[in-house]
Amino acid sequence: MGVSINQLKKYTQIDLPAEQLAHELTMAGIAIEGIETADDGDKLLELDLTPNRADCLGWINLAREISALSGADLTIPETFIKENDEVIEDYIKVNIDDPQLCKRYAARVLKNVKIKESPQWMQDALRKAGIRPINNVVDVTNYVMLESNQPLHAFDYDLLGGSRQVLVRRAFAQEPFTTLDSINRQLDEEMLVITNGEKPIALAGIMGGENTEINDQTTIVLLESANFLGTNIRKTSRKLGLRSDSSIRFEKNVDPNGVIYAINRAAQMIHELAGGEVIKGIFDAYPQPQEPVSILLRPARVNYLLGTDIKEAEIKSCLEKLRFKVTETEEGFLTEVPTYRPDITMEVDLIEEVARLYGYDKIPATLSYGVTQPGGLNSEQHFRDRIQDILSKNLMEVVNYTFINPASYGMICLNEQDKLRNSIKIANPLSEEQSVMRTVLLPGLLKNIRENLARKNDNLGFFELGTVFYPSDKPLPLEVLKVGAVVAGNAESNWLKNVIPMDYFYLKGLAEDMLSRLGIEEITFTAAEHPAFHPGRTAKVSKGDREIGIIGEVHPEVCENYNIKSRVTAFEFNAAVLFELSQPIKMSKEITRYPAIKRDIAVVLPVTVTYAEARQLIETDQSGLLQEVEVFDVYTGGQVPEGYKSMAFRLVFKSSEKTLTENEVIPIVDEILARLKNQWGALQR
Repeated sequence: MGVSINQLKKYTQIDLPAEQLAHELTMAGIAIEGIETADDGDKLLELDLTPNRADCLGWINLAREISALSGADLTIPETFIKENDEVIEDYIKVNIDDPQLCKRYAARVLKNVKIKESPQWMQDALRKAGIRPINNVVDVTNYVMLESNQPLHAFDYDLLGGSRQVLVRRAFAQEPFTTLDSINRQLDEEMLVITNGEKPIALAGIMGGENTEINDQTTIVLLESANFLGTNIRKTSRKLGLRSDSSIRFEKNVDPNGVIYAINRAAQMIHELAGGEVIKGIFDAYPQPQEPVSILLRPARVNYLLGTDIKEAEIKSCLEKLRFKVTETEEGFLTEVPTYRPDITMEVDLIEEVARLYGYDKIPATLSYGVTQPGGLNSEQHFRDRIQDILSKNLMEVVNYTFINPASYGMICLNEQDKLRNSIKIANPLSEEQSVMRTVLLPGLLKNIRENLARKNDNLGFFELGTVFYPSDKPLPLEVLKVGAVVAGNAESNWLKNVIPMDYFYLKGLAEDMLSRLGIEEITFTAAEHPAFHPGRTAKVSKGDREIGIIGEVHPEVCENYNIKSRVTAFEFNAAVLFELSQPIKMSKEITRYPAIKRDIAVVLPVTVTYAEARQLIETDQSGLLQEVEVFDVYTGGQVPEGYKSMAFRLVFKSSEKTLTENEVIPIVDEILARLKNQWGALQR
């Protein structure tokens, strides 16, 4: 936005060169991005305002800043309106359906106006501000908007129809409306429109309608000066891809108490430039008037936060230069902040104003002091790092979006009643692909596999340590940290080692290694069912009665949904449970100097008995001599009855006190065989 220095001189005295003025404003927090020279030699300041100082989009408010910095007088144009004897109520009535979206709506009517070009000085002022002149009435509304920061709109009164009313309401779903740019638009229920009681005549705060546009035949003008909710205007503007000088101002919040000054100023100027008569009165709908806020400013607090020694009189002077009403009290200065400064809501905001006017360059630079706390990681952060270090030795870490497509739950075959489908919806999603917060890591990991396979990367292993989200009765959702992994293809091979498929047993080995390194022992893998995993090739991972997670081969249907041709294995563990179960790892363990005795046993067991169950029963040995148990053969076939299987175990016995003998080991083996027989009717082969 370019602001003419000659224009600003209409409101306050400016004696500084443009470059110095730009520097002074920038140092006071009103950033000037550059200076341009107009054709007539006038200097134009390019503003780079922060969102909290959108009030300076108005020439008068920017002049306030210059006046406060320089001490020069401020001249705000006064309004003198000569009204006729008619009354506004005979011409128009205003109703507001939703006062939250439309805080105020004021209307004036002028009749017998003559539409023509605006004078050259006004056209020049508009062009310097980047606005194209149109005609005297429309140009006045734009000029007053630039001057006061209050957007206005002019309607051809005769095109309103016979209702003689303005109704501000939400649009209907798919309601059609053609804006001044001749584009047909489809509206929705979240958008606010100005209507004649029946059909829209303007898109509130953004653009008027083609159906009530000021034209050469216009003789009666309805002036609008209103205040709309900034967030609603911003959402509507983004949805329609339509931004205007008006919407830019409303998005950043406009002073509702500036409505009347602006409409009177515009009425006066239209009367001067277009002739006609001003109908007596203003129809002003203002359901919930906004009062200025009063904030107590303590001088001691000012100097404490700024590290200065500013005198009380100077602090008060800074506030008064900004035209704030200041009342001295025993506690400090009770300051009434005008409503055109909505960015000031608390004491520290006033302290910032004092600092701006006093001069940032006058505040001494000092080193920070106070009690310092050395940085570091807490125990949970260290635990996360350990998981990443362990898994990264064999897998590559990925980071996926926490926002996913709700269709992902169907792709991993979750049924409609599955609690994992109860995810949190995003209020303003960027797209359907990222419209809910994930409750599971698996969809993201499978996408990683699919996208890499599509790029001819065949042997893949990924892990993710990320958060999932569940609905909660508290204001914020429940966040749970999970660790997931997925593998497909074969492990790296060379001439020294054979190809190792990255199947269930490969990933199970990585999981066991991770759990062991985290100090989590005595883990059990028991058969489980899950719609996303292959039946019969899936296990629930637990320690005692604490469930850690699930591991298994991904269901072929799920792989097909993701267009994955390879067999894929995955696990997903609750990292919070792992943290609770983890124990310090013993760094040393005595190695016995006495030799071990190994014994192999083969027993016939029902096929329903898992290795984990059999091993648990074997390890209940009370002698303390059984050190290792591992299965080295599982067989089903002609020599084994149907419904049974042969399992061969290698038992390793050790003692730290002496060399074991056969006579000491044989009774232990017999006792193990007896337990297996009593439990499942096992027969030794």
